[in-house]
Amino acid sequence: MFKQDGTDLDVLDGFAKQYEYGYSMWFGNFFASLMVCHPEYVKAILTRQDPKDNVGYRFLVPWIGKGLLVLSGPKWSQHRKLLTPAFHYDVLKPYIGLMSDCTNTMLDTWEKLVPDQKPLELFHYVSLMTLDSIMKCAFSYESNCQKDSENEYIKAVYELSFLVDQRSRCYPYHNSLIYHLSPHGARFRKALKTAHEHTYNVIKLRKEALKQETELEKVKQRRHLDFLDILLYAKDENGRGLSDEDLQAEVDTFMFEGHDTTASGISWTLYCLAKYPEHQEKCREEIQEVLGERNTVEWEDLGKMPYTTMCIKESMRLYPPVPGVARELSQPITFCDGRSLPKGANVFLNIYSINRHPEMWEDPEVFDPLRFSPDNPIKKHAYGFIPFSAGSRNCIGQNFAMHEMKVAVALTLQRFALSPDPDNEPLKLPQIVLRSVNGIHLIVRKLQRKS
Repeated sequence: MFKQDGTDLDVLDGFAKQYEYGYSMWFGNFFASLMVCHPEYVKAILTRQDPKDNVGYRFLVPWIGKGLLVLSGPKWSQHRKLLTPAFHYDVLKPYIGLMSDCTNTMLDTWEKLVPDQKPLELFHYVSLMTLDSIMKCAFSYESNCQKDSENEYIKAVYELSFLVDQRSRCYPYHNSLIYHLSPHGARFRKALKTAHEHTYNVIKLRKEALKQETELEKVKQRRHLDFLDILLYAKDENGRGLSDEDLQAEVDTFMFEGHDTTASGISWTLYCLAKYPEHQEKCREEIQEVLGERNTVEWEDLGKMPYTTMCIKESMRLYPPVPGVARELSQPITFCDGRSLPKGANVFLNIYSINRHPEMWEDPEVFDPLRFSPDNPIKKHAYGFIPFSAGSRNCIGQNFAMHEMKVAVALTLQRFALSPDPDNEPLKLPQIVLRSVNGIHLIVRKLQRKS
């Protein structure tokens, strides 16, 4: 079992460079998985409809229930169809102003904290901001979490992420009774209660509001509903809506995935731009040209920041918010090189290594945003860059996430100059999402507005 010291990903990436397509990895004496690191193998797997594996993902079920992330088969198809309207661009469009407001609240906090240019740990504040944003955008809920820096839900998410990851690595904890009786099991139940109470209250408040005629009329007058409205009103072809259990699962899933993965993407992007100031300055020039003196991003601005977008994609290539996904084969599979796996085999798609595969990327460890330039003559493999997975089970919220990352990066660079803390380099930690053992510390300096 690997230690939680930030070396896991680099160890696995070393194996990926040694074994071109993949390698077997044993967890304890009883469970093995094929670690996939070649885009052709990824393509063979993600173009199928295999379910998520029943090892790591089942430890998430007590937390996020059986929502889109862990469902498979007809029920997954039903939920995906019901939820797709929540991510139509007409629904996402008004979110940009809310994302800008939440980002500015975070940056106002930074201004109070960094007058002496001491290093600032970003991940915590970015997590609060993305939670605030998801609550306002998807649930029309004022959480006030950014002003409550000791937010209990954020603490619970950190705790649950650590404990789920730890349980998957510790084979005795795979036994439910042993885990229930362990001190870590007690910690898990306590954090679970906090997380579920939070989402339960959000759903309860919306249901109560919709019972009032005035609120119901407001909802009916909207051209498009928010995520929670769509969940509450969703009906399949037989007129059946989501059960209370399914509703809770989808809210828990989206509330976690919609803020924690995006917080990871934003934080690592800001780290990369701090580390490579020449790219940071190019982004800033582009952003200032688009925004001028405005401190709010608008929908039309998102397509006018190509270099910033390339930098975000290159950051996600090197530091994917979700380092890997797993599948359990529902049928045998034969890969491009003739090798096969039987039905029931477990495969782990090592996104971290796939995004750095030397056959697909020249100088893969180098930060080079121009890899993603439309003018780049080098054609990328369609499955060589999969920060949001790929195929039919790709991330349903990827456009939401990309919009929020653009807004956060643009407004941050407009107001602050970033530089790395040489005494506190982040140590990568794969814990459901990509975190850092010691946080992400940057020196943040406020820029003077041009008169």
